[in-house]
Amino acid sequence: MSQQTPVARVEPAWREWLERWPTPADLAAADPAEVLRAWGSLGYPRRALRLVAAATAIAALGNEVPDDESVLLGLPGIGRYTAAAVLAFAFRRRAVVLDTNIRRVLARLVGGQEFPPRSETAAERALAEEWLPEDDDAAAAWCEAVMELGALVCTARTPTCGACPVADDCAWLRAGSPAWEGPERRGQAWAGTDRQCRGRIMGALRRSETGVALADITWPDDVQLQRCGAGLVADGLAHHDGDLLRLGPGPAVSA
Repeated sequence: MSQQTPVARVEPAWREWLERWPTPADLAAADPAEVLRAWGSLGYPRRALRLVAAATAIAALGNEVPDDESVLLGLPGIGRYTAAAVLAFAFRRRAVVLDTNIRRVLARLVGGQEFPPRSETAAERALAEEWLPEDDDAAAAWCEAVMELGALVCTARTPTCGACPVADDCAWLRAGSPAWEGPERRGQAWAGTDRQCRGRIMGALRRSETGVALADITWPDDVQLQRCGAGLVADGLAHHDGDLLRLGPGPAVSA
């Protein structure tokens, strides 16, 4: 849930989610449409369906989240970052967790750069591996601490270097905090994009138990609206019911 979505928005939904589906088997048995409703406006709703798919696989493994990296990586929707985060934070195992915050802290502390490269590099992973303590529990604590340092102190826009516990060792600070000279870092656009249009349709579908006609959704570009509706169907987030769209992949896909 917290991939691409701030923790403050995730926490209430996460607590409600665990009350409703406390085990992987519970989630695996859930109606995908209800899962998508519970996902709400967290964004990137395909993640909700991937969670159901992963829960189904975990239920078949004995209803316990595996603590083996290779098994985790074999689960639907689980990549290197998520597998490492599960190993470190759930099982207190030594694993390289490279989120945006940890990458930024290492870029400044060691590399003397305001920001890390746009995409993760092998050099970053090797650096994190070098800094990670050998002891399992200490390594997990290091990941937690550096992640929090990046989220609360060494932030992207307004770092509070005076409060940083490693400021004296920071290569970026010693260099005078030089501005980023790499490719321009732009935030993702929202207004008028397909993401906004898809979100508008998904919001209408979540509110309806009987289905929605795309023509009843207010959107300035009908071609874009139709394209985004078709995209939601292709992604398994909606299905056709006559002239209406309904939430979820539909009986034929979810059976």
